[in-house]
Amino acid sequence: MEENNGSHSGPASLSGRPVIFGEVLFDQFPDGSRVLGGAPFNVAWHLQGFGLRPLFVSRVGDDPLGDEVVAAMGRWGMDTCHLQRDGMHPTGRVEVTLEKGQPSYVILPDQAYDFIEPPALDGHDCSLFYHGTLIERSPVSGEALQHLRRRGLPPFLDVNLRAPWWERAAVMEGVRRACWVKLNDEELETLLQRPLGREEIPSAGERLREEAGLELLVVTLGADGAWIFTSEGSRFGEPVKVEALADTVGAGDAFSAVTLLGLHRGWPAPVMLERALDFAARICAQRGATRPDQALYDEYLCRWQDG
Repeated sequence: MEENNGSHSGPASLSGRPVIFGEVLFDQFPDGSRVLGGAPFNVAWHLQGFGLRPLFVSRVGDDPLGDEVVAAMGRWGMDTCHLQRDGMHPTGRVEVTLEKGQPSYVILPDQAYDFIEPPALDGHDCSLFYHGTLIERSPVSGEALQHLRRRGLPPFLDVNLRAPWWERAAVMEGVRRACWVKLNDEELETLLQRPLGREEIPSAGERLREEAGLELLVVTLGADGAWIFTSEGSRFGEPVKVEALADTVGAGDAFSAVTLLGLHRGWPAPVMLERALDFAARICAQRGATRPDQALYDEYLCRWQDG
């Protein structure tokens, strides 16, 4: 890809460890089950499976759920050196309800991840940093985000508009600061403040990419595929059929993780798009966003190496 973001342009491939910043929480389902989640945690989990050894920066309570997060990360081989503990605020929880496989969320305030302190990353070879929009709802974690921005690492912004925890001006500022952005079609409509027909998405996406000076923009369409935009043009990716849908929780995070992997490996945009859609569809066939199954990741890595 050509470099078209003057302040954050980068090479065709990246070296170093990705910094994944933001929330870790438990998705609690109507049947009483719970699954570790939070978009940044899900992305970090997948990147660990893909062998990128992410530095995950977050905060959990000094409570049993926080112990579960630490234990799960340890079993998966994830680095816990930047997972902070909080004696005053609980480990994050979100109540998930499902209707025809589609999730909706009740996000609780004042969770431990709202109080992340600026991380000390000296001594680490870092490639980029990833964050979502939810983490900016808190002034404390927001200041930690500003600390990361001042390090000069190229940012990947994952737009997740969860009412009432976002403001358009702040999200648009994050888009303009970013090098790479992912959002869905409804979020694109919301940020542009006008309805979009499917036939308008290509022009709207390209306009946003160009005006924000982005190297790459992805607009996902749920079960209908996705668009990817770069300075070299746009490409539509056909959806991958899900044989047995469990739920769509974490599908977007799986897509983001493969996009980050592609940036590290220097994949062409069409290849990145096809592989991200493929892996996201696979995650839709399981309950919840994460799964401690290294064979799953090895299968995809082997396939992508051959392809």
